[in-house]
Amino acid sequence: MHELSFRSLLYRYFFFQWLFLDVNQGGPIERSVARRHNRAQAHWLLTYMWRWMCCAVLLYGLGGLVEIVIGAPAVSALFYVPSALSVSVNAVIVAAWLGLQRPA
Repeated sequence: MHELSFRSLLYRYFFFQWLFLDVNQGGPIERSVARRHNRAQAHWLLTYMWRWMCCAVLLYGLGGLVEIVIGAPAVSALFYVPSALSVSVNAVIVAAWLGLQRPA
């Protein structure tokens, strides 16, 4: 069995693109198979949504803790900015999940 590097595993832990097939490649049958495959994989998007939501809450909490304990808003921004970016990633995941839930 082929072992993945830590970098690849970390990428797969946070990003879900590797789970899905391109529905714009191939003929009508291949596109239909890819569409069915993507719908079958859609349940994993909820797991990715949970991971990004936990990261957003953790980073926001760390930003608040740093701001209160150290009193340095510039340093706390190092946590607040990735937290805000996590929210936008979650919005993309929700849009993808909803798009895969609608009938063809």
